[in-house]
Amino acid sequence: MRITGDHRGLAIEGRLDVRSAADARARLHSAVDGGHGDLVLDLGRLEFWDATGLGVIMGTHRRAGRLGRRLVLRDVPAQLQRLLVATRLHRILAVEGAVPDAYGTTLPAIGVTPQPLVAPTR
Repeated sequence: MRITGDHRGLAIEGRLDVRSAADARARLHSAVDGGHGDLVLDLGRLEFWDATGLGVIMGTHRRAGRLGRRLVLRDVPAQLQRLLVATRLHRILAVEGAVPDAYGTTLPAIGVTPQPLVAPTR
């Protein structure tokens, strides 16, 4: 795993898993602590993440929130988008762009509050 960037934006390459979690956590938390505003995390070159890696992302999200920041995921690979939808974390995490749900429906981009689906009355 390789992380590049600074306190405004980071990119992760490779695998975010149990082997790389401690290093990733330290780097991400340092970036959160060292800046303000949104922290954009580009995942376009992330090949794989496991539950531990997802925990690192969630921990960073919580830490950012406590500091008045927001973690924004960018360029999330399709397989990882499906995992976010399956775990319903797409509703908690800020994901740039749209994320398809399990039914193939496109969910709104960040900053847009989803409206409940209501069946038409007749």
